[in-house]
Amino acid sequence: MRADETGADLERLWVRGGFPESWLAKDDAGSLEWRAAFIRTYLERDIPQFGPRIPAETLRRFWTMLAHEQGGIFQAARLAGSLGLSGQTAARYLDLMTDLFLVRRLAPWAQNAGKRLVRSPKVYVRDSGLTHALLQLPTLDAVLGHPVAGGSWEGFVIENLLAAAPPDTFAHFYRTAAGAEVDLVLDFLDGTRWAVEIKRSAAPVVSRGFHSAVADLQPHACWVVYPGHERFPVAKSVEAVGLPALMQELRAKT
Repeated sequence: MRADETGADLERLWVRGGFPESWLAKDDAGSLEWRAAFIRTYLERDIPQFGPRIPAETLRRFWTMLAHEQGGIFQAARLAGSLGLSGQTAARYLDLMTDLFLVRRLAPWAQNAGKRLVRSPKVYVRDSGLTHALLQLPTLDAVLGHPVAGGSWEGFVIENLLAAAPPDTFAHFYRTAAGAEVDLVLDFLDGTRWAVEIKRSAAPVVSRGFHSAVADLQPHACWVVYPGHERFPVAKSVEAVGLPALMQELRAKT
């Protein structure tokens, strides 16, 4: 279920995630209960069927740590140290969860040889409802009161935009050691490029780092996705837009 398909409250979809059973639950408690059961079943029954013999509790802790750091740079050694694993094992766990479409690994931009670029991927739990279930956040107020809110919204927006994008779109993030940064860079087969910044604010503004990244990337369009419905300029050649509207813009490129 995507943000432009529900015809309902976008924030409810963000909190509950895209699984129909979670979305259609009669209340937030019932939705969270379904997601908790899904996580438990996946860890204890489904993943072992794929072959890897990983203790369910260890993999739950790994998954939960990724949820806490939603949208963060993947640091295998640090995560591994917290779990008593090797960095190689943590990387293997990430590969598994990526292959199972539970986690998205967003690659860094790597084409500008003249800049000191971040080389490690950003990692997101793909379904926002699972993120919130792993962190025991049943309601919108609970999500908004938690430090993960910004990263969770960012991951939710990215998943929906990529679902709407043309099939051969290349997606990256851009970050330099000097602080230039764009949350999502989309390169299309027609040769055009978009820079997308994601803000969990009703009055979004863009940073100096965003402007620096735009100067490096030279995109054809710059957008700021925010949790509203109006479209308005936030800077020269940068437009704020709601998520469903930008999904429509992406579909128009197919």
